[in-house]
Amino acid sequence: MTKVNKPTPKKTIDTSAVQTANPAANLVSNPFLDNDFYGRMRDYTERDAAIAKELRAIAECGAGKANPDPRHAPSLAAISAIVKKGVSLADMFKSIVAGTEKGLWEPWLAEFGFQVRAVNYGQTGPRNACLMLDIGAGSKANASFAKAGIANWRSRVTHDCAEVAIENPNDKTPFTSCAIFYLDPIER
Repeated sequence: MTKVNKPTPKKTIDTSAVQTANPAANLVSNPFLDNDFYGRMRDYTERDAAIAKELRAIAECGAGKANPDPRHAPSLAAISAIVKKGVSLADMFKSIVAGTEKGLWEPWLAEFGFQVRAVNYGQTGPRNACLMLDIGAGSKANASFAKAGIANWRSRVTHDCAEVAIENPNDKTPFTSCAIFYLDPIER
């Protein structure tokens, strides 16, 4: 007598509860956004180790996308009035959007730790500038935020930015980390 194996019926999963759940509840929150937590952590952790821990938390959480336009990002408000090379950061953003003083954009932004990654230099239309802010340990932004008294600026900036890029070092590239903002973005 031969035994016949019957296939077991597949279980169906009720996904209605999953679809109605709040998708934001599944996201990991960055504990370094809390000033008290950051202060306690800095009391017992060396500077480089603290930055590494914060960057690890940023990598896990990703970009918050709260205010991806740097003109309106609350995390950049503390440094937007600081003047370097005779111009404030807020005025630099206005010049980029207006399309004036094009040759000075990159040196101006470099003073604050920003890089222009892509931009529309055309006379008409939006600039569609992609700006990267270095959030690494050696960032030029460290001094500006320290002067403003914001210790956990990396977490605050990445909460506002559109994207976060963190690359681990290997034989060919060093450790890099940046927050990406879009100035005068394309409507999607």
